Amino acid sequence: MEAKANLPAGQSQGKALQARREALARAVSSQSFTNFPAIFQGFAAKGIPESEIKPRENVFTFDAWKALGRVVRRGEHGVKVVTFIETKSREIDQDTGEPKMIRRPWTTTVFHISQTEPLKGGAS
Repeated sequence: MEAKANLPAGQSQGKALQARREALARAVSSQSFTNFPAIFQGFAAKGIPESEIKPRENVFTFDAWKALGRVVRRGEHGVKVVTFIETKSREIDQDTGEPKMIRRPWTTTVFHISQTEPLKGGAS
């Protein structure tokens, strides 16, 4: 039986899988190029040649890598980037009665494929 490691309290394995898939979808579909200089500089400082750094192809967040069937090796340090996520506001939309959606900054860490390895037992 496979252990459910690294899940926040109350989060089922299905919800964790969905969160990983959403992280991957956001990473691949993002149209922002503002983090590219930070990504290239950060990984170049770690000794990774610029020609091997391809954001949205081989540079993803921890959860996106898990969705791709890979895991970040213990002890690896990624590059911090700032992205924007959509979230519900406390303010209510007068037309729909639903909370308004707003974009807010979010700091995350991305890792290069050279810092990962395949998950044992396949993708989860």
